[in-house]
Amino acid sequence: MSSMEANQVSSNQQSTQQWRALQRSPFLIITTRKILLLLSHSLSIFSLFFQSFPQIFPHFLPWQTHFSILAWTKSRSASCSTTMDENDRVVGHESKYNCHLMENIESKNWLHPAFSVFLFNSKYELLLQQRSATKVTFPLVWTNTCCSHPLYRESELIEEEALGARNAAQRKLLDELGIPAEDVPVDEFIPLGRMLYKAPSDGKCGEHELDYLLFIVRDVNVNPNPDEVADVKYVNKEQLKELVRKADGGEEGLKLSPWFRLVVDNFLFKWWDHVEKGTLK
Repeated sequence: MSSMEANQVSSNQQSTQQWRALQRSPFLIITTRKILLLLSHSLSIFSLFFQSFPQIFPHFLPWQTHFSILAWTKSRSASCSTTMDENDRVVGHESKYNCHLMENIESKNWLHPAFSVFLFNSKYELLLQQRSATKVTFPLVWTNTCCSHPLYRESELIEEEALGARNAAQRKLLDELGIPAEDVPVDEFIPLGRMLYKAPSDGKCGEHELDYLLFIVRDVNVNPNPDEVADVKYVNKEQLKELVRKADGGEEGLKLSPWFRLVVDNFLFKWWDHVEKGTLK
């Protein structure tokens, strides 16, 4: 047996042992790109990859991904994305623009980390935003409270307990919605999992993200940045369902972001119940 074949056998045995260990875990964790939940609805979504938790979702457990992963620096045009290997280790970086090009997403399988914040007030209404007209992808669509990317900086690359994503979320809530950091403490964000999806926007650009889903319940004052946000509003469950109905019917030109729609269709309302009951933690 050659050394290459021996290494492959060893790798396969290790993967089998890891999978058997995961099967004994109280959590259902999907760890291979061959196990994907394929969604077939009107949105141009190609795949969904999600870490599923038990009914109350009390913990966040990291897992290996078998894709190239990217993380951001602040500039839109400067070098800003870190490529990572299958063990989530940083191995390089690229520009935000290049990483959103569908040509690179399709030919190089480039993937970047993201986070999606779902902020509820004390009445358990969800804050939504309409993305600004200047967004590179999905301009003027309605989406969850805040969606962006960790920067390529030490504080936002911390994997433990999704701390890097939570730090990034706190920063971006100030940038986009004018919410001060002290109003959204990092330890108040509840990470519920990570979702992998791919979605083209205008044909030239699109998204391919490993998206951290972060929930938080806080009463905040909102002062939207017009460069980032066109509009905001709070909705209850029934109002959100009506919003989805209008989007499906093409009414009022209303559109929802693909990542938000994935969460709405698959997870949101069950999690919302736990938010209202105070059992999300």
